[in-house]
Amino acid sequence: MERLLVKMTMMLSVVTASSVSVYAQDKVEAKIAADWVSGYVWRGQDLGNVSIQPSVSVGYKGLSLSAWGSVGFEKSDTKEFDLTLGYGIGGFSVSVTDYWFNNREGYFHYGAHNTMHTFEAQIGYDFGFLSVNWYTNFAGNVGYTAEGNRAYASYIALKAPFRLGGLNWLAGVGATPWENDFYNGGKNGFAVCEIGVKATKELRITDSWTLPIFAQALWNPATEGAYFVAGLSF
Repeated sequence: MERLLVKMTMMLSVVTASSVSVYAQDKVEAKIAADWVSGYVWRGQDLGNVSIQPSVSVGYKGLSLSAWGSVGFEKSDTKEFDLTLGYGIGGFSVSVTDYWFNNREGYFHYGAHNTMHTFEAQIGYDFGFLSVNWYTNFAGNVGYTAEGNRAYASYIALKAPFRLGGLNWLAGVGATPWENDFYNGGKNGFAVCEIGVKATKELRITDSWTLPIFAQALWNPATEGAYFVAGLSF
C-alpha cells in the first residue's frame, strides 16, 4: 500500500505541510509530509496521473504506525489510503500494511470476496549498500491464479543506494515470484515487474530548509511498460 510518483501542475498552496518532526521527552517521534508526483507508478504498475501523496507517522523505540494516501488530480484516478504498523531494529524490519482503494466496495467491506482491502506482511533487511524486502498478501484481495485459487501474491524488492555526480541515486529491481493476477495481471509465474533508477537532489530554499526533488526512470519487462516520473517532497 510502494507505494512513487508524479504529475506537476499548480497547487503549492495545498501542500503547506513541510515535513515536521516532533520529539517528546519520552522519545516519541511524529512526522508529517507530502509528495507531489507527476505520475503514480507502484511496483511497475501505472496507478494514476498527477497526484498528491500525504503521509503521517508516529514512532517509539522502533515501533511505528503510519498512514499514507494518494489522491489524483483527475476524477478517474483511484484514491488510496494505507495504514502500516511496523517494527525495526538495526537494519531489520517487519510490518503489516492495510491497503485500501476506492474503486469498488466501501472502506468497511471486509468480506473475503467483496473487499478492496489488501493486507500485506513485509520482512526485510537493510545492509546499507543493499536492502532486501519480501512482501506477501495474506488477507483481503490476495490475488488469484488463472484457476481462481487464492495466490497470496508476493513481491521481492532489491534496492541499492549510491552517490554519483553530486546526486543521491537509488537503483532497484522487483519481481513477483509466482503466478497471480495482483501484479500486472500476470498469470505466467515468476515475472520481473520493475527495474528502475531514481535520482534525488536537495534544493536549498533557505539556510534552514531544503526541498528534495527527484526524477525516476522505470521499466516493467513483464508488461513492456516504461515510465519517467518526477516529484517534490515537502
